[in-house]
Amino acid sequence: MTATGRSLNEIDTTPLTGRLGLETRPLIGGEVTVSAVIASDPTGAGPALLIGTGNIDFDARCAAALGVPLLVATGPESTLADLAVAEAERHGAVVVTLTDPADESALDSAAEELTAAVAEPVMSPALFEHWLLGQARQKRTHIVLPEGEDDRILTAAHQLLAQDVCELTILGDVDEIQSRAADLGLDLSAAHLVNHLTDPDAEVFAAEFAELRKAKGVTLDQARETMRDISYYGTMMIHTGRADGMVSGAAHTTAHTIKPSLQIIKTAPGVSFVSSIFLMVLQGKLWAFGDCAVMPNPTARELGEIAVVSARTAAQFGIDPRVAVLSYSTGSSGSGVDVDRAVEAVAAARELDPSVAVDGPLQFDAAVDAGVAKKKMPESAVAGRANVLVFPDLEAGNIAYKAVQRTADALAVGPVLQGLKKPVNDLSRGATVRDIVNTVAITAIQAGAK
Repeated sequence: MTATGRSLNEIDTTPLTGRLGLETRPLIGGEVTVSAVIASDPTGAGPALLIGTGNIDFDARCAAALGVPLLVATGPESTLADLAVAEAERHGAVVVTLTDPADESALDSAAEELTAAVAEPVMSPALFEHWLLGQARQKRTHIVLPEGEDDRILTAAHQLLAQDVCELTILGDVDEIQSRAADLGLDLSAAHLVNHLTDPDAEVFAAEFAELRKAKGVTLDQARETMRDISYYGTMMIHTGRADGMVSGAAHTTAHTIKPSLQIIKTAPGVSFVSSIFLMVLQGKLWAFGDCAVMPNPTARELGEIAVVSARTAAQFGIDPRVAVLSYSTGSSGSGVDVDRAVEAVAAARELDPSVAVDGPLQFDAAVDAGVAKKKMPESAVAGRANVLVFPDLEAGNIAYKAVQRTADALAVGPVLQGLKKPVNDLSRGATVRDIVNTVAITAIQAGAK
């Protein structure tokens, strides 16, 4: 039995689809008994009212994942409508109800709510990941994965290739990679498998690296030995144009990933150092937290640069950046050296890039809650609306992103390294396959940014 106890034909939605100019299509194939329909355009086939499966739990999860509203068509005599709506909202779906398709005012109200909701998709972790992979797919970039001995890397590569997200090179012993892929049931036939220890390009890379580092006294023999290191080899692939970006760190430290990049790729023009953001995806929200992974104790000037670079990075991922420099004080409500540092950081950010919307010092609640901002900093264009949150140091940032991730059921994507001429991103050694897939997609988007 459905939530309404009746089939879609008995709850005729034709008057509603006519009002909205939509056709009706099944969410999944086949004729089904339904309790709900979803208004959206997730397939690219044109706006439609998508017929649900009749399972409120599944339909609500689909609506939340697609970021679109769920229409619960209950009929005028339904006794279970409230339960259906509560269940759908529990999964984060935005719910629009239609109690009687014969009632003109009910049709008008449902049509108005659906039109408004479809116009602005509701952010969710599933929706963001769907968007992320789609954006990466459009960039057509080439990413190198140096850690071919790790099953997680191979599994992520299989998923990325199956979805045609990007071109991949995997470094390691080719026979071992192929054997392990076969054992795991993975298809890596579309990947470039390269043994960096026997690849002829290693000699070219060694000569180039020796030239790059000759001022540091690096000889050709030393460069040859250095190219035996997967991180250096992968980074040289990027430097010489054989790849567009690299993702590493599943089996190596952050320093092992970043050090070759600083020596070979170097920082982008106008950027002094490498920093990071985490993309924090909550139901209805997409925030960027910086820096939570690289800079331990930034100066005021460095905080200002982190604010500017974080805004630019966030913009690559669909965020219209409004940057808050966080503190224990909002405006002039507190005092102390840390507050002064936040004030100086805002001034430095505005000097570095006057186009960036940045303000501070702001407490977290004043940064993201419009009601609090109205009381504490009513004249600010950022307060209450901030979506790029710059923490005063690594300790505060790391604690904050983990607290939000664990207590708010947030998807934390990152760290996204920023400031290099070409993208290299670091994985946690505890990274899941999902983390790796997301990080490769992020790297592809960074590599394809103009």
